[in-house]
Amino acid sequence: MPEEASPQQNSVADSASLTPADRIVPTWSEPLAFHASRPFGGPLGRHAVLGRHWFWTPLRVVLLLATVTLVLGWFAKSPCLQTYVDDNGTVQLDWRDSRQYVAMCYSDTVPLYTAERLDKGAFPYATSWVENEGQPNEQVRYMEYPVLTGLFQWFNAKLTAGWTALAADGWLPSTMPVVVYFDFTALWLALAWLVTIWATVQLAGRRPWDAAIAALSLLVVVHAFTNFDTLATAFAAVGMLAWARKKPILAGVLIGLGAAAKLYPLFLLGPLLVLCLRGGKMGAWLRTTGATVVAWSAVNLPIMLLYPAGWWEFFRLNSERGVDPDTIYNALMYFTGWAGFDGPLAHGQAPTILNAVTAVLFGLCCAGVGWVALSAPTRPRVAQLMFLVVAAFLLTNKVWSPQYSLWLVPLAVLALPRWRLLLAWMAVDALVWVPRMYFYLGESNKGLPADWFLGTVLVRDAMVVVLCVLVIRDIYRPGRDKVRYAGQDDPTGGVLDGAEDRFVLRRKEKPPVDVEEPPAEGLERVTPRQ
Repeated sequence: MPEEASPQQNSVADSASLTPADRIVPTWSEPLAFHASRPFGGPLGRHAVLGRHWFWTPLRVVLLLATVTLVLGWFAKSPCLQTYVDDNGTVQLDWRDSRQYVAMCYSDTVPLYTAERLDKGAFPYATSWVENEGQPNEQVRYMEYPVLTGLFQWFNAKLTAGWTALAADGWLPSTMPVVVYFDFTALWLALAWLVTIWATVQLAGRRPWDAAIAALSLLVVVHAFTNFDTLATAFAAVGMLAWARKKPILAGVLIGLGAAAKLYPLFLLGPLLVLCLRGGKMGAWLRTTGATVVAWSAVNLPIMLLYPAGWWEFFRLNSERGVDPDTIYNALMYFTGWAGFDGPLAHGQAPTILNAVTAVLFGLCCAGVGWVALSAPTRPRVAQLMFLVVAAFLLTNKVWSPQYSLWLVPLAVLALPRWRLLLAWMAVDALVWVPRMYFYLGESNKGLPADWFLGTVLVRDAMVVVLCVLVIRDIYRPGRDKVRYAGQDDPTGGVLDGAEDRFVLRRKEKPPVDVEEPPAEGLERVTPRQ
């Protein structure tokens, strides 16, 4: 078997041309994988013949694991799809006695089907309705999601209408339209997450098995079908893959489409900017950014021009929205009695101070990440900075909807591939859902007080902060970076992979990346790889 590539090698392996002998074996480098392998025959043997099976590659195994996790996610939501016949003989969705909270199966897709008039079949951004009609807080409403996500919901509503029509003629099984709508939505969201996992495997370079962390994440079981966020993770991950394969224009198009589904893929441009500045690759960044603007505009401009009020609804709601229950601001307000930055607000009044504070805090965090990128002794990897920026946004933002944590999953796997640590964080983050649901149930209905919910929120935030600290440590001490120790510079770097420094804020002689012991705790490092 070939020896493991030395971290001191100058040549950087091309991720697209890796052979089985180039891969890191997790049962040799990860204590968790080592112990988990025992019921299945134990760790891989030193003299095993690798890469000979005609079907089971790491990619296919990881995709199978992700499929199993998604199936469990659908079953977790299925209690909220059960129906009953009421006293008038009408079939109703069985959310009696707050079933959606007691069974912890709540999904935004179910109430949005009727709340956003998708069941009426009208085009979303052209359709309005009056909320709280006749009351002081009366408000004209439109579709509240970015354009690509809104069109995705409308498309699934059209598929639902077609299914319902065929079912009425006896061609297909009949059930409530909202159940059909959820199943269509879940199908596409599951496919989007599989695309996310596929791209993550490709981006992992010599460590493809690290993607199993994302494939088996408890966050996927709980939140893959809570909202529509896997659409954005798919665009972001494939956009990163296009960048890694030195296709900056395609990367920009995919990032732009992702931003048309959720805002966060736009944040990926910031790390690319400072890394391209350091590596003298600004031309690639400009092409990516230009393609991002064009792609986002191609999706948004038609809706913005034809239905300006409907298009603006997403931005209006985000401006007027107050502190989300899942944020550190809400926890501070609850535990300290603090009234918040703006104090009591009238209906429709924007929390201007809160908006300014969150923007400033996020800006300061981005400036800090930029300083890290330009001052570190060795150029940071793309995934490391992207993780830091997205984590900073979630920690400082006034909204952290539970499913937003899915944004971090592929980035964390690529930035900090430490199995036990990441699986522990994902488990804690996913378990925030339990006290959240029972908090919404209400103490009068045998629910939990806010202390339990907000306490777990603070624990989750603390764990994300710990992940950020460890990523920064790996940046300044690259000898502890498992990806670089495997012999690659930056599998996600694209034109930055192996690039020389052109601009740094503090020039230091680069330390060799093998100055420390390998960071695989508890296992002896061996030379052959799978």
